[in-house]
Amino acid sequence: MRPVLFVTNHAPAFRVGAFKALSERLDVVFALIGGDLRHGGGGTRGALPFPAVYPSQRHVARMAASGRYRAVVAGISGRIALPAAYAGARAAHTPFVLWATLWAHPRTPAHALSYLPLRHIYRHADAIATYGPHVSAYVRTKRPRGPVFEAPQAVDAGFWAAEARPDRRAGFQLLFAGRPAPEKGFDVLQQAAEPGTLVVARDRTPEQLRNLYAGSDVLVVPSLPTRDFLEPWGLVVNEAFHQGIPVIATDAVGAAAGGLVRHERTGLIVPAGDVPALREAIARMRDDEFRHTLGANAKAAVAAYTQAAWADAMVHAIEAAEGC
Repeated sequence: MRPVLFVTNHAPAFRVGAFKALSERLDVVFALIGGDLRHGGGGTRGALPFPAVYPSQRHVARMAASGRYRAVVAGISGRIALPAAYAGARAAHTPFVLWATLWAHPRTPAHALSYLPLRHIYRHADAIATYGPHVSAYVRTKRPRGPVFEAPQAVDAGFWAAEARPDRRAGFQLLFAGRPAPEKGFDVLQQAAEPGTLVVARDRTPEQLRNLYAGSDVLVVPSLPTRDFLEPWGLVVNEAFHQGIPVIATDAVGAAAGGLVRHERTGLIVPAGDVPALREAIARMRDDEFRHTLGANAKAAVAAYTQAAWADAMVHAIEAAEGC
C-alpha cells in the first residue's frame, strides 16, 4: 500500500514519540519543511525513528501531486507549505487531512491575506484533526464538510511521570517554564509573585526540568493573547501534570480552553493579563490540601493524553478522509 505524506515544520523532541507511534500504525513519510520555532522545539536531521525527508516548501506541491501517496496530511506551518500540499493533493485526487492548531486567526495584515485561503481549506479538507475541543469549536465555525477529530496534545508520559529528584529553591515555589517573552506573560507573573518564590526554567535539560516540576508547588502559564499569537496548547502543562503539579493558567492558554486545565479541578484559570487575579490564585495555592487535591486530579486527568491516543486519532482522520 502507498504511504501517507505528512507535511509539518519540524520533528522536535516532544513530537518524536507521537510521530513514531503514527509511523508504527501506518506507512508515513514525514516532510519536514523547517521554519518558525516560535512555539517551542526544533527539528533534527539525525536518527529519527521514522522516515523523513526535508523538502523546500515549493517542492511540497510536487510531492503531494505525484500520486505516490494514499493521503496527504498537512499542518498550519510555513508560508506556502499548507496551500502547496492542499493544491497538490487536489491535483492528484488524493485525500487531504488538515492538522489544525489555531483557535483564533492572527490579526496582522499578513495573516489577513491568508484568512480566505485557509477558510477554503477548512471547508474543503476531507477530514480535520485538531489540537483539542477549543480548536474543534473554532474549526466548526468555518463549516467544514469533512469530519473533525481531536488528536490530544501529549508528551512522553513514561519520561515525565518517572520518579524525579525534586529541585526545591523556595519554601513555596512557583515555576515558570519557557521563554520569558512578552506574549508568555512573564512580566505579569513577576508583578503577581511574591519575592523569592519564582523560579524560571529556561535552557534546561529534560531531566533538570522534570526535577524542577517535582520540586515546585505550582506551574504558572500566564500567556497573553496578541495580534499574532494565542497559545495553541502549552505542553508544559502536560509535563507538570505527570508529576502531579497543579497549574495556574490564563484563559489565553490552549490547555485551559481545551479542557485539560479545569478551574478548581486540576488547576486555576485566570483572565489573561490580570495581575490581581493571578496574585489571588497564587495565594489560594498556598493551601496545602487544596493544592494537593488539584495535583492528584491533574495527574489522573493527563493520563488520557498519550502519544498513542494522538496517533490513533490521526489514523481515524486519515481513514475517514479516504472514505470520502
